[in-house]
Amino acid sequence: MELYRAPVQNGAVLTIEEVGLEQLDVIRELNRAIFDEERIINTFDRDDLMILLARVNGVPVGFKIGYRENSRTFYSAKGGVLPEYRRQGIARQLLYVMMERARQKGYRRFAYDTFPNRHPGMAVLGLTEGFRVTRADYNTFYRDYRLRLEKDL
Repeated sequence: MELYRAPVQNGAVLTIEEVGLEQLDVIRELNRAIFDEERIINTFDRDDLMILLARVNGVPVGFKIGYRENSRTFYSAKGGVLPEYRRQGIARQLLYVMMERARQKGYRRFAYDTFPNRHPGMAVLGLTEGFRVTRADYNTFYRDYRLRLEKDL
């Protein structure tokens, strides 16, 4: 189901659609290209699982996956944009679309974790969009500091 359509650089068209697990192969390819890892999220068996796929002129360029954390909070577990398509507002639009869909489903808060040393853009994006840092800790798996960002919807 297409949720967003708008022009981006050089007359290209960005579309964002909500997809199901049938698109998991596309998400896996993007995940490998963006994060250089196989693991996407721990499990897809989640309440209110939402998978957004961003395409530019029909070519998959990014994704965002989230799910119900609790009755009030929707959690964005992972997302990214291919390096050659960054700095065009695609990650921001994925965030906006997911937040709006979560709000429509009745959630009152939106949250995500990020590793600012590995992905500084996501920390900057969250702070410029009015998210608050609600937790900071060290993640031994990634050997990096992790920030939890939250925003009321």
